[in-house]
Amino acid sequence: MALARSLAVAVVGIEGHLVEVEADLARGLPGLTLIGLPDAALHEARDRVRAAVVNSRERWPDHRITVGLFPATLPKSGSGFDLAMAAAILGAAGVVPAAALGSRVLIGELALDGRLRPVRGVLPAVLAAVEAGLANIVVPEPNAGEASLVPGAVVEPMPDLASVLGLLRGRPRLGLARFPAALAPARVSEPASAPPPPEREPSGPDLADVAGQSRGRLAVEVAAAGGHHLFMQGPPGSGKTMLAERLPGLLPPLDTVAALEVTAVHSVAGVLPVGRPLVTRPPFRSPHHSATPAALVGSGSAVIRPGLASQAHHGVLFLDEAPEFGRTSLDVLRQPLESGVIEVARARATTRFPARFLLVLAANPCPCSRARGPRDNTCDCPSTVRRRYLARLSGPLLDRIDIQVALTAPSRAELRADRGLGTSSSVVAERVASARAAMRRRLAGTPWRRNAEVPGPSLRRQWPLRPAATRLADRAFERGLLTARGLDRVLRVAWTVADLKGEDRPGPDEIGLALDLRLPGGSA
Repeated sequence: MALARSLAVAVVGIEGHLVEVEADLARGLPGLTLIGLPDAALHEARDRVRAAVVNSRERWPDHRITVGLFPATLPKSGSGFDLAMAAAILGAAGVVPAAALGSRVLIGELALDGRLRPVRGVLPAVLAAVEAGLANIVVPEPNAGEASLVPGAVVEPMPDLASVLGLLRGRPRLGLARFPAALAPARVSEPASAPPPPEREPSGPDLADVAGQSRGRLAVEVAAAGGHHLFMQGPPGSGKTMLAERLPGLLPPLDTVAALEVTAVHSVAGVLPVGRPLVTRPPFRSPHHSATPAALVGSGSAVIRPGLASQAHHGVLFLDEAPEFGRTSLDVLRQPLESGVIEVARARATTRFPARFLLVLAANPCPCSRARGPRDNTCDCPSTVRRRYLARLSGPLLDRIDIQVALTAPSRAELRADRGLGTSSSVVAERVASARAAMRRRLAGTPWRRNAEVPGPSLRRQWPLRPAATRLADRAFERGLLTARGLDRVLRVAWTVADLKGEDRPGPDEIGLALDLRLPGGSA
């Protein structure tokens, strides 16, 4: 009887948990038994591991093999345990020194010919390993860039099982790249000191392309500066989609902490861009209106993957033709709009995903969408049909939207006069960056980073305004035009407007502009 242990990592949500892989060889009928809450993909690992070992010119033990994954109560899924299982079995057979297995974490999927295939969730797995005091991590070569984002990790990228076995035997292959990384803190929760190196990415659409929409351009600038959710209503051709697509270009690059959080989510979701292991630009997600609630918040029974809302973490989630989305799909976003977290509960596990995104909704004024402007009478929809159409956006959802603007289709004269003269995204992005810097100075020492995140009671208690400044907002609240939540959101937008202007605090003009950036007939 022989026993050996290797180390792997189970990723649940975007959190890694260290797993001991134990292999026991005993007398009896040859076979392999896998225990420790494995899913279907892990059960199939028995055939993958055996074929990979044999095709790597190693002898498969003719024993009754029991492989245990501990802690046994932790659900385990995916194919990332293949390499650790193969190493533990060969360690128990005496093919590799059992002592060499305890100092390394082994991550990777095995192909039938012994090659190492990349897996999802390498970044949170390496973070968990380093936090547990294990610096040496073996990963497939395609995952080396992602794994190297964690400082203190000695990444050992390998192409196949034979190379890993040579490493464990003390014969590393020539050209082995061991490199400790220094791009990010070991813990995602630690404060960032400096942004990561910028990536070379193709320039996105420019805000200067939007002609004749001064109100819409102001709305997206304020939304980008303060992180405020935005709702735009207007006829087709008024520029709603163009404005939303240009909003990510106004946001500053992600700092170290945010970049690691977004990269971890995208790694688990399997959507990391090829050749760019670190996401440094705010993501943009624009699902079709047929998207289900599961697609937005996350889905899966044994393996729960982050949905589009989590993939838009620290970026923009754009729902075009918002009333065409299912009512349930829209309302599932209400809770993460407040908390910035999505919790997906299943029978086997409950998973939390970060979802601090900027929501942008766009809607036509009616279902026929034929009206081109306020003086266009081609729309035949009765008023009841229009109200029913917009009522698909529930009041509680709209009450969580800070900025609500009505846009009109620009006239031909406005298009001619504004063509080529609009402010570019780079100029607006500089103003947004200056406003964000003012927010950081004011919010220093608090858990909030942007005006949109500050709770109403804290906003009024720590940064009170004179009654003369808030008179317009108070009057709107007394007349029932604003809810208590809507009043707080008007104050947050006013602070953002003041930050964009370089003012110390908002006055009556900033409060008035914040009130104006609410859709007439909506919650305000």
